[in-house]
Amino acid sequence: MASHRRPKQPSRTRVTVLTATAAAAVALSSQAAQADPHQSKKDVKSEVDKLYGEAEQATEKYNGVKEQQEKLQKEVDDLQDKVARGQGELNQLRKGLGAVASGQYRSGSIDPSVQLFLSGDPDSYLEKAATLDQLSGKQADQLKTIADKQRRLAQERAEAASKIKDLSETRKALGDKKDEIKGKLGKAQELLNTLTAKERAALQAKEDRANRSNERVNLGDDVPASQRGAAALSAAQSKIGSPYVWGATGPSSFDCSGLTSWAYQQAGQSLPRTSQAQASAGTQISSQSALKPGDLVLFYSDLHHIGLYAGNGQVLHAPKPGANVRYESINNMPFMYGVRV
Repeated sequence: MASHRRPKQPSRTRVTVLTATAAAAVALSSQAAQADPHQSKKDVKSEVDKLYGEAEQATEKYNGVKEQQEKLQKEVDDLQDKVARGQGELNQLRKGLGAVASGQYRSGSIDPSVQLFLSGDPDSYLEKAATLDQLSGKQADQLKTIADKQRRLAQERAEAASKIKDLSETRKALGDKKDEIKGKLGKAQELLNTLTAKERAALQAKEDRANRSNERVNLGDDVPASQRGAAALSAAQSKIGSPYVWGATGPSSFDCSGLTSWAYQQAGQSLPRTSQAQASAGTQISSQSALKPGDLVLFYSDLHHIGLYAGNGQVLHAPKPGANVRYESINNMPFMYGVRV
Protein backbone atom coordinates (compact mmCIF):
# COMPACT_ATOMS: atom_id res chain seq x y z
CA MET A 1 0.00 0.00 0.00
CA ALA A 2 1.43 3.34 -0.99
CA SER A 3 2.01 5.79 1.80
CA HIS A 4 0.37 9.19 1.59
CA ARG A 5 2.80 11.49 3.31
CA ARG A 6 2.35 15.22 3.20
CA PRO A 7 5.14 16.96 1.24
CA LYS A 8 7.87 18.32 3.43
CA GLN A 9 7.32 22.04 4.01
CA PRO A 10 10.27 24.35 3.46
CA SER A 11 11.84 25.71 6.56
CA ARG A 12 11.09 29.24 7.70
CA THR A 13 14.66 30.20 6.86
CA ARG A 14 14.37 28.89 3.30
CA VAL A 15 11.06 30.70 2.77
CA THR A 16 12.64 33.91 3.95
CA VAL A 17 15.56 33.54 1.52
CA LEU A 18 13.29 32.74 -1.43
CA THR A 19 11.01 35.62 -0.60
CA ALA A 20 13.91 38.02 -0.36
CA THR A 21 15.31 36.83 -3.72
CA ALA A 22 11.95 37.20 -5.41
CA ALA A 23 11.50 40.62 -3.92
CA ALA A 24 14.90 41.69 -5.20
CA ALA A 25 14.07 40.43 -8.69
CA VAL A 26 10.77 42.29 -8.65
CA ALA A 27 12.55 45.42 -7.46
CA LEU A 28 15.12 45.19 -10.26
CA SER A 29 12.38 44.57 -12.80
CA SER A 30 10.46 47.51 -11.45
CA GLN A 31 13.53 49.74 -11.64
CA ALA A 32 14.10 48.70 -15.25
CA ALA A 33 10.50 49.39 -16.11
CA GLN A 34 10.67 52.75 -14.37
CA ALA A 35 13.89 53.83 -16.13
CA ASP A 36 13.28 57.04 -18.05
CA PRO A 37 12.20 55.85 -21.52
CA HIS A 38 12.53 59.37 -22.89
CA GLN A 39 16.20 59.49 -21.96
CA SER A 40 16.75 56.20 -23.77
CA LYS A 41 14.91 57.46 -26.83
CA LYS A 42 16.86 60.70 -26.72
CA ASP A 43 20.17 58.83 -26.61
CA VAL A 44 19.16 56.61 -29.51
CA LYS A 45 17.98 59.56 -31.60
CA SER A 46 21.19 61.45 -30.87
CA GLU A 47 23.27 58.49 -32.02
CA VAL A 48 21.08 57.96 -35.09
CA ASP A 49 21.43 61.63 -36.05
CA LYS A 50 25.19 61.32 -35.60
CA LEU A 51 25.27 58.29 -37.90
CA TYR A 52 23.11 60.09 -40.45
CA GLY A 53 25.53 63.02 -40.37
CA GLU A 54 28.49 60.68 -40.89
CA ALA A 55 26.63 58.96 -43.72
CA GLU A 56 26.08 62.35 -45.36
CA GLN A 57 29.78 63.19 -45.00
CA ALA A 58 30.59 59.88 -46.68
CA THR A 59 27.96 60.58 -49.34
CA GLU A 60 29.62 63.84 -50.37
CA LYS A 61 32.97 62.01 -50.62
CA TYR A 62 31.23 59.29 -52.63
CA ASN A 63 29.80 61.96 -54.95
CA GLY A 64 33.28 63.41 -55.48
CA VAL A 65 34.80 60.02 -56.26
CA LYS A 66 31.91 59.19 -58.59
CA GLU A 67 32.43 62.46 -60.46
CA GLN A 68 36.13 61.63 -60.76
CA GLN A 69 35.28 58.15 -62.02
CA GLU A 70 32.99 59.53 -64.71
CA LYS A 71 35.69 61.97 -65.81
CA LEU A 72 38.33 59.23 -65.96
CA GLN A 73 35.98 56.93 -67.85
CA LYS A 74 35.46 59.61 -70.50
CA GLU A 75 39.21 60.20 -70.76
CA VAL A 76 39.84 56.46 -71.12
CA ASP A 77 37.14 56.14 -73.80
CA ASP A 78 38.54 59.12 -75.72
CA LEU A 79 42.10 57.77 -75.53
CA GLN A 80 41.04 54.31 -76.64
CA ASP A 81 39.17 55.81 -79.59
CA LYS A 82 42.24 57.87 -80.42
CA VAL A 83 44.49 54.81 -80.25
CA ALA A 84 42.11 52.85 -82.47
CA ARG A 85 42.05 55.65 -85.07
CA GLY A 86 45.83 56.01 -84.88
CA GLN A 87 46.31 52.29 -85.40
CA GLY A 88 44.03 52.43 -88.43
CA GLU A 89 46.01 55.33 -89.89
CA LEU A 90 49.28 53.50 -89.18
CA ASN A 91 48.01 50.39 -90.92
CA GLN A 92 47.09 52.46 -93.97
CA LEU A 93 50.55 54.06 -94.05
CA ARG A 94 52.22 50.66 -93.80
CA LYS A 95 49.96 49.35 -96.50
CA GLY A 96 50.98 52.20 -98.80
CA LEU A 97 54.67 51.64 -98.13
CA GLY A 98 54.17 47.92 -98.63
CA ALA A 99 52.69 48.57 -102.06
CA VAL A 100 55.81 50.54 -103.02
CA ALA A 101 58.06 47.78 -101.73
CA SER A 102 56.04 45.14 -103.55
CA GLY A 103 56.50 46.99 -106.81
CA GLN A 104 60.24 47.26 -106.19
CA TYR A 105 60.39 43.56 -105.38
CA ARG A 106 58.69 42.63 -108.64
CA SER A 107 61.16 44.77 -110.50
CA GLY A 108 64.03 43.24 -108.51
CA SER A 109 65.07 46.58 -107.02
CA ILE A 110 63.64 46.59 -103.44
CA ASP A 111 65.70 48.80 -101.18
CA PRO A 112 67.39 46.82 -98.36
CA SER A 113 66.28 49.36 -95.74
CA VAL A 114 62.65 49.09 -96.85
CA GLN A 115 62.97 45.33 -96.76
CA LEU A 116 64.34 45.60 -93.20
CA PHE A 117 61.47 47.82 -92.15
CA LEU A 118 58.76 45.61 -93.59
CA SER A 119 60.11 42.22 -92.63
CA GLY A 120 61.37 42.94 -89.11
CA ASP A 121 60.10 44.68 -86.01
CA PRO A 122 59.14 48.21 -87.16
CA ASP A 123 59.96 49.63 -83.72
CA SER A 124 63.57 48.49 -83.95
CA TYR A 125 63.85 50.37 -87.19
CA LEU A 126 63.29 53.66 -85.39
CA GLU A 127 66.74 53.26 -83.88
CA LYS A 128 68.29 53.03 -87.35
CA ALA A 129 67.19 56.42 -88.62
CA ALA A 130 70.52 56.92 -90.37
CA THR A 131 69.51 54.36 -92.98
CA LEU A 132 66.76 56.70 -94.12
CA ASP A 133 69.43 58.56 -96.06
CA GLN A 134 69.62 55.55 -98.37
CA LEU A 135 65.99 55.88 -99.41
CA SER A 136 64.38 58.00 -102.02
CA GLY A 137 62.87 61.24 -100.77
CA LYS A 138 59.31 59.92 -101.02
CA GLN A 139 60.11 56.68 -99.21
CA ALA A 140 62.01 58.57 -96.50
CA ASP A 141 59.02 60.85 -95.90
CA GLN A 142 56.73 57.85 -95.66
CA LEU A 143 58.98 56.07 -93.17
CA LYS A 144 59.37 59.21 -91.06
CA THR A 145 55.59 59.62 -90.99
CA ILE A 146 55.18 56.02 -89.88
CA ALA A 147 57.88 56.39 -87.25
CA ASP A 148 56.22 59.52 -85.84
CA LYS A 149 52.85 57.80 -85.84
CA GLN A 150 54.30 54.81 -83.99
CA ARG A 151 55.82 57.05 -81.33
CA ARG A 152 52.57 58.93 -80.78
CA LEU A 153 50.63 55.67 -80.69
CA ALA A 154 52.98 54.23 -78.08
CA GLN A 155 52.56 57.36 -75.92
CA GLU A 156 48.79 57.27 -76.25
CA ARG A 157 48.71 53.58 -75.32
CA ALA A 158 50.85 54.26 -72.24
CA GLU A 159 48.60 57.17 -71.25
CA ALA A 160 45.49 55.02 -71.71
CA ALA A 161 47.02 52.25 -69.58
CA SER A 162 47.78 54.75 -66.82
CA LYS A 163 44.24 56.16 -66.93
CA ILE A 164 42.77 52.65 -66.81
CA LYS A 165 44.84 51.95 -63.67
CA ASP A 166 43.57 55.18 -62.10
CA LEU A 167 40.03 54.23 -63.07
CA SER A 168 40.37 50.82 -61.44
CA GLU A 169 41.62 52.39 -58.19
CA THR A 170 38.82 54.97 -58.28
CA ARG A 171 36.19 52.25 -58.73
CA LYS A 172 37.56 50.46 -55.67
CA ALA A 173 37.45 53.69 -53.65
CA LEU A 174 33.87 54.20 -54.83
CA GLY A 175 32.90 50.73 -53.66
CA ASP A 176 34.57 51.26 -50.28
CA LYS A 177 32.73 54.54 -49.77
CA LYS A 178 29.43 52.94 -50.76
CA ASP A 179 30.00 50.18 -48.19
CA GLU A 180 30.77 52.81 -45.55
CA ILE A 181 27.52 54.66 -46.23
CA LYS A 182 25.44 51.48 -46.16
CA GLY A 183 27.15 50.41 -42.94
CA LYS A 184 26.30 53.67 -41.17
CA LEU A 185 22.71 53.65 -42.40
CA GLY A 186 22.37 50.00 -41.37
CA LYS A 187 23.70 50.78 -37.89
CA ALA A 188 21.24 53.67 -37.58
CA GLN A 189 18.37 51.35 -38.49
CA GLU A 190 19.54 48.79 -35.93
CA LEU A 191 19.46 51.49 -33.25
CA LEU A 192 15.98 52.58 -34.31
CA ASN A 193 14.83 48.97 -34.07
CA THR A 194 15.82 48.92 -30.38
CA LEU A 195 13.06 51.43 -29.65
CA THR A 196 9.54 50.35 -28.85
CA ALA A 197 6.85 50.68 -31.47
CA LYS A 198 5.45 53.62 -29.53
CA GLU A 199 8.82 55.38 -29.46
CA ARG A 200 9.39 54.82 -33.18
CA ALA A 201 5.90 56.17 -33.89
CA ALA A 202 6.70 59.27 -31.83
CA LEU A 203 9.91 59.89 -33.79
CA GLN A 204 8.08 59.40 -37.09
CA ALA A 205 5.34 61.77 -35.99
CA LYS A 206 7.99 64.40 -35.23
CA GLU A 207 9.50 63.88 -38.68
CA ASP A 208 6.06 64.15 -40.28
CA ARG A 209 5.44 67.43 -38.46
CA ALA A 210 8.77 68.76 -39.77
CA ASN A 211 7.78 67.81 -43.30
CA ARG A 212 4.36 69.46 -42.91
CA SER A 213 6.01 72.68 -41.71
CA ASN A 214 6.43 73.58 -45.40
CA GLU A 215 2.73 74.42 -45.47
CA ARG A 216 3.00 77.22 -42.93
CA VAL A 217 6.55 78.53 -43.34
CA ASN A 218 6.88 82.31 -43.65
CA LEU A 219 9.56 83.24 -46.21
CA GLY A 220 9.10 86.96 -45.85
CA ASP A 221 9.54 89.31 -48.79
CA ASP A 222 13.31 89.18 -49.34
CA VAL A 223 14.37 90.06 -52.88
CA PRO A 224 16.21 87.18 -54.64
CA ALA A 225 19.94 87.50 -55.24
CA SER A 226 19.43 87.30 -59.00
CA GLN A 227 16.98 86.11 -61.63
CA ARG A 228 18.99 82.88 -61.89
CA GLY A 229 18.95 82.42 -58.12
CA ALA A 230 15.18 82.96 -58.08
CA ALA A 231 14.75 80.37 -60.85
CA ALA A 232 16.91 77.84 -58.96
CA LEU A 233 14.93 78.35 -55.76
CA SER A 234 11.66 77.98 -57.65
CA ALA A 235 12.88 74.71 -59.18
CA ALA A 236 13.86 73.39 -55.74
CA GLN A 237 10.49 74.42 -54.31
CA SER A 238 8.80 72.24 -56.93
CA LYS A 239 10.56 69.25 -55.32
CA ILE A 240 9.36 69.82 -51.76
CA GLY A 241 8.34 66.44 -50.38
CA SER A 242 10.80 64.45 -52.50
CA PRO A 243 12.77 61.93 -50.41
CA TYR A 244 16.42 62.19 -49.46
CA VAL A 245 18.40 59.38 -51.12
CA TRP A 246 22.19 59.34 -50.89
CA GLY A 247 23.91 59.84 -54.24
CA ALA A 248 20.68 60.97 -55.92
CA THR A 249 20.52 64.00 -58.23
CA GLY A 250 16.84 64.01 -59.12
CA PRO A 251 14.37 64.42 -60.49
CA SER A 252 12.44 62.26 -58.00
CA SER A 253 14.94 62.02 -55.11
CA PHE A 254 18.00 63.96 -53.96
CA ASP A 255 20.86 64.23 -51.56
CA CYS A 256 21.81 67.72 -50.36
CA SER A 257 24.20 68.72 -53.17
CA GLY A 258 22.13 66.75 -55.66
CA LEU A 259 19.21 69.10 -54.97
CA THR A 260 21.23 72.32 -55.30
CA SER A 261 23.02 71.20 -58.47
CA TRP A 262 19.71 70.03 -60.02
CA ALA A 263 17.96 73.28 -59.09
CA TYR A 264 20.65 75.46 -60.65
CA GLN A 265 20.77 73.24 -63.72
CA GLN A 266 17.07 74.05 -64.26
CA ALA A 267 18.06 77.71 -64.09
CA GLY A 268 20.69 77.22 -66.80
CA GLN A 269 23.71 77.14 -64.49
CA SER A 270 26.00 74.13 -64.11
CA LEU A 271 27.37 73.50 -60.60
CA PRO A 272 29.98 71.00 -59.43
CA ARG A 273 28.63 67.79 -57.89
CA THR A 274 29.72 68.04 -54.24
CA SER A 275 28.89 70.56 -51.54
CA GLN A 276 32.60 71.30 -50.99
CA ALA A 277 33.08 72.07 -54.69
CA GLN A 278 29.89 74.14 -54.86
CA ALA A 279 31.30 76.23 -52.01
CA SER A 280 33.63 77.80 -54.59
CA ALA A 281 30.96 78.35 -57.25
CA GLY A 282 30.51 82.05 -56.58
CA THR A 283 31.02 84.97 -54.21
CA GLN A 284 31.33 84.01 -50.55
CA ILE A 285 28.88 85.66 -48.11
CA SER A 286 29.97 85.48 -44.49
CA SER A 287 26.94 87.07 -42.81
CA GLN A 288 23.52 85.44 -42.56
CA SER A 289 21.89 88.86 -42.74
CA ALA A 290 23.40 89.41 -46.20
CA LEU A 291 21.89 86.24 -47.67
CA LYS A 292 19.30 86.49 -50.43
CA PRO A 293 16.84 83.88 -51.74
CA GLY A 294 18.61 81.57 -54.16
CA ASP A 295 22.02 81.81 -52.46
CA LEU A 296 23.74 78.54 -51.57
CA VAL A 297 24.20 77.97 -47.84
CA LEU A 298 27.03 75.80 -46.44
CA PHE A 299 26.93 74.05 -43.07
CA TYR A 300 29.42 72.27 -40.78
CA SER A 301 33.16 72.88 -40.66
CA ASP A 302 33.89 70.39 -43.44
CA LEU A 303 31.07 71.86 -45.60
CA HIS A 304 29.41 68.46 -46.00
CA HIS A 305 25.89 69.91 -46.12
CA ILE A 306 24.38 72.51 -48.43
CA GLY A 307 20.99 74.05 -49.14
CA LEU A 308 19.31 77.04 -50.77
CA TYR A 309 18.46 80.16 -48.81
CA ALA A 310 14.71 80.68 -49.12
CA GLY A 311 14.26 83.92 -47.14
CA ASN A 312 13.38 84.98 -43.59
CA GLY A 313 16.01 82.71 -42.03
CA GLN A 314 14.73 79.59 -43.80
CA VAL A 315 16.76 77.10 -45.83
CA LEU A 316 15.31 74.73 -48.42
CA HIS A 317 17.32 71.51 -48.49
CA ALA A 318 17.39 67.71 -48.63
CA PRO A 319 18.10 67.15 -44.92
CA LYS A 320 19.07 63.51 -44.24
CA PRO A 321 18.08 59.87 -44.80
CA GLY A 322 14.45 59.29 -43.92
CA ALA A 323 13.50 62.95 -44.49
CA ASN A 324 12.00 64.83 -47.41
CA VAL A 325 13.05 68.03 -49.17
CA ARG A 326 11.73 70.78 -46.90
CA TYR A 327 12.28 74.17 -45.27
CA GLU A 328 14.13 74.42 -41.97
CA SER A 329 15.54 77.23 -39.87
CA ILE A 330 19.07 78.17 -40.85
CA ASN A 331 19.90 77.95 -37.14
CA ASN A 332 19.19 74.21 -36.98
CA MET A 333 22.72 73.52 -38.24
CA PRO A 334 26.13 75.19 -37.78
CA PHE A 335 26.20 77.88 -40.50
CA MET A 336 29.55 78.44 -42.22
CA TYR A 337 28.83 80.88 -45.04
CA GLY A 338 26.75 81.49 -48.13
CA VAL A 339 27.67 81.52 -51.81
CA ARG A 340 26.09 83.76 -54.43
CA VAL A 341 26.36 81.93 -57.74
